[in-house]
Amino acid sequence: MRFNPKARLDRGRVRDAGRGSGRGSGGRPGGGTRLPIPSGVGAGGIGGVLLLVVVAVALFATGGLPGVGGDGGGTGATGGAAYDTARFSDATDTGRYDDCRTGADANRSPDCARVAVENSLTDYWDGELGRDFEPEQALVTFTDDVQTGCGPATSAVGPFYCPTDASIYLDTRFFDEVLERRLGGPDGGFVEYYVLAHEYGHHIQNLTGQMGRVRTQQGPQSDAVRLELQADCYAGMWTRAATTTEDASGQVLISELTREDITLALAAAETVGDDRIQERTQGQVTTETWTHGSSDQREAWFLRGYEEGSLQACDTFAVERV
Repeated sequence: MRFNPKARLDRGRVRDAGRGSGRGSGGRPGGGTRLPIPSGVGAGGIGGVLLLVVVAVALFATGGLPGVGGDGGGTGATGGAAYDTARFSDATDTGRYDDCRTGADANRSPDCARVAVENSLTDYWDGELGRDFEPEQALVTFTDDVQTGCGPATSAVGPFYCPTDASIYLDTRFFDEVLERRLGGPDGGFVEYYVLAHEYGHHIQNLTGQMGRVRTQQGPQSDAVRLELQADCYAGMWTRAATTTEDASGQVLISELTREDITLALAAAETVGDDRIQERTQGQVTTETWTHGSSDQREAWFLRGYEEGSLQACDTFAVERV
């Protein structure tokens, strides 16, 4: 992927919380949606493979985010939502992204590329949802642990979206230390962009009421798996249109996206399939415990979003089998 050097970056929603901003708390964030990963990355490692419930149904069944309406199962976006996140906000910012101003910076720096991708995702979904769209509150990077609206979290939970404060969190070491080294996944810039697009997809699900549709929480055809596969499909939708997204002045943000980028996204989707993770970490596949979907499912739904490019095509809850 290449960024347009003339594009201007908006750093307003991207910050770095630094090291240990969660004040050493262990465990996982309650109600977050995340990638399942093995334990032991960073402080407060979680025993076993994190194949836990991906969403707190009680939270989402009542409408999701504070200030975001919904009927706990509908698909219509509420629009005009105002997030009241003051009591969850962590003002810490290390200044990691202060020098990220243009697309030229994004071409030189992985950190600035992260800002550009966030900008691209925001512009894309604004175009898709129109007046019903609200951007995520923040994309927060951290080291070791972090305090979130869903509670304290460590690096061991992997990248995740917290619906309470409408923010995406990730320890950027995840891609080298877990996805590549522990799970044998691919190495490359678009791997991270696929993950960011997937987590942004959870924000879109929260806006549109999809999270309230989760009732069954484990198994290859469960609602939890359908939710995750829909986020993969949304990632594919953005990828299809990424080179058309623009900055605030109308400059294209992403000037080039190659077939190699798509291949990396598919390889990443394969790596984080429940069956692939179970095979590598426990030596056997137990389908009844799946929460995110198999490698084949994840690849197929990413491709569906990429090839068809519509919310209707990504309605995983409307099909008999995913």
